[in-house]
Amino acid sequence: MDEEYDVIVLGTGLTECILSGMMSVSGKKVLHMDRNKYYGGASASICPLADFYERFNMGTPPAEFMNGRDWNVDLIPKYLMANGQLVQLLIHTGVTRYLEFKSIEGSYVMKGGKVYKVPADGKEALTTSLMGIFEKRRFKSMLQFIQEFDEDDPKTWNIKKKCVKDLTMEELYTEFGVDHNTIDVTGHAIALHLNDDYIKKNCLDGIKRIKLYFDSLSRYGKSPYLYPLYGLGELPQGFARLSAIYGGTYMLDKPCDEIVMEDGKVVGVRSGEEVAKCKMVICDPSYIPEKCNQVGKVVRAICILKHPVPNTNNSLSCQIIIPQNQVQRKSDIYVCCVSYTHQVAAKQFFLATVSATVETDNPELEIKPGLDLLGPIEQKFVSVDDLMEPTDDGICNQVFISKSYDATTHFETTCLDVLDIYRRATGGDFDFSQVKHTSLDDEQC
Repeated sequence: MDEEYDVIVLGTGLTECILSGMMSVSGKKVLHMDRNKYYGGASASICPLADFYERFNMGTPPAEFMNGRDWNVDLIPKYLMANGQLVQLLIHTGVTRYLEFKSIEGSYVMKGGKVYKVPADGKEALTTSLMGIFEKRRFKSMLQFIQEFDEDDPKTWNIKKKCVKDLTMEELYTEFGVDHNTIDVTGHAIALHLNDDYIKKNCLDGIKRIKLYFDSLSRYGKSPYLYPLYGLGELPQGFARLSAIYGGTYMLDKPCDEIVMEDGKVVGVRSGEEVAKCKMVICDPSYIPEKCNQVGKVVRAICILKHPVPNTNNSLSCQIIIPQNQVQRKSDIYVCCVSYTHQVAAKQFFLATVSATVETDNPELEIKPGLDLLGPIEQKFVSVDDLMEPTDDGICNQVFISKSYDATTHFETTCLDVLDIYRRATGGDFDFSQVKHTSLDDEQC
């Protein structure tokens, strides 16, 4: 360990492993350490099931859950958008060689206390009971405009002689005359906004989000989401392998006792009596909590089921979004479910997670609307985690701290954090042309 490195990365969460891989590919000498004995940090998949029970002080798993090694339980369950930034990173860096994905079978939204499938094609759009016949026409007209919108082509910018670039999302909805239920579905189940703050902002971000949803949907047809077999813990391990291929050094079960600073700048990391010198450090908030602010909390309930989530057409996997307005909240509630077909549970079992940003002093009660959708629950594991963000950008002291994982069930916000840290740390955007493996067949989903 007593060597000099360009970058020392602390923690093997997904954010840190992606950055480790990107830095190694860019020619940096990287040392990657983790105090844990396993990869993944906060985004790990825990196996066997007994370890997961121990983590929550729940005793021993019952015999009915069968072989504990058949379980890979995500601590922070999320999906990948099929055409999103994380999948682009996976493909461009060649990490897909180490992973296999399945398409999530359906995306759903709650309206008026009932669960409805978000239309995945023209036929479903015409037959859905989410909206009436005239509202379907208005909705279709809006989506058609958004799909044809091209930021580089001014001919696609105008609605009734108004430039869409000058409109808020609220004004865009008004132009097409869609009602509040359609706005809920579009903004939360399609654009995947966490709350309604986006309504008053410029519509370009909302348009990009909607286009991403349908571009992802067109990849595989069932839903816009993908999920890796054997759990999300496979993702950080895949990027760790990438880093190793490009010369990165990994050390698990290696505590960080001190981040060594001189004249306000990082110069190394000490573990026991050993000191590794470096030019910069990248880490998750748990390594330097004093340099982070708590900006909120996330409540998650991970549930073991013996059945598919009711009202999802017996889907072996799904997502349900409960828009804030449907349950009088300030932000959405998220439900995601995977099963034994994804190699994360024993035969005939399902893993469902309900998550939300905490808004009251009773976090578990806040997610009751999501839990009520699951039907009988065999076992429930509830956690409340702090949402942490760094207090500065890290440019002066060269210590770059990632953000905590939010309540959403996708990784787009994580990718934004990855690319932002890389930009701040190196002064430029990541050059995908540096990667040797850039032409890979699409995964079979």
